[in-house]
Amino acid sequence: MEYKVITKDEFETIELAQNFEAEKFPNLIICLDGELGSGKTMFTKGIANALGITEPITSPTFTIIKEYDGELPLYHMDVYRLDGMIDGVGIEDYFTKGGVVVIEWASTIEDILPEERLDIKFKVVDENKRSITFIPHGKKYEDLCEAVL
Repeated sequence: MEYKVITKDEFETIELAQNFEAEKFPNLIICLDGELGSGKTMFTKGIANALGITEPITSPTFTIIKEYDGELPLYHMDVYRLDGMIDGVGIEDYFTKGGVVVIEWASTIEDILPEERLDIKFKVVDENKRSITFIPHGKKYEDLCEAVL
C-alpha cells in the first residue's frame, strides 16, 4: 500500500516529518528519493526537530554521513556522490545502531537497504507544493504509516 500527501510549503513538510516522532522506534530506516529541491532535507529537519536536535540540519553531501544526538541518535546520509560505490563506507553498520537512519538518494544503494524500511518519494508540484509518497516495507512500517498518515 502507498500513501500520498501533498504539502503546501516547507513548513508543512517539516510538520509532516515531526509527526513520525511519536511513533519512532530504534533502527527506523527512512529512505528518501526525489529531485534536487524537492524536500528531502526539509523532511529530515522535521525528524531532527522532533528528536530534540537543535543543531542546524544540512544535507551531508560531502561528508556522506552526519550523526546527531537526540532522544534517539539521528544518522543522516546523503549517498548521491557515492554513485553506488559503497565499499568501505560502513553504511550497513548504521542500520542496527539503535537510531533513526535517514538516507537521501537511497535508490542509488538499493542493493544494501534492509527489506524492512520506509521509502518516501518527493515530487515537486510547483514552487511550494510537494507530492510525497510513502511506501512501507514490512508490518512495523505499515503500522507507522497507519498511525501517522
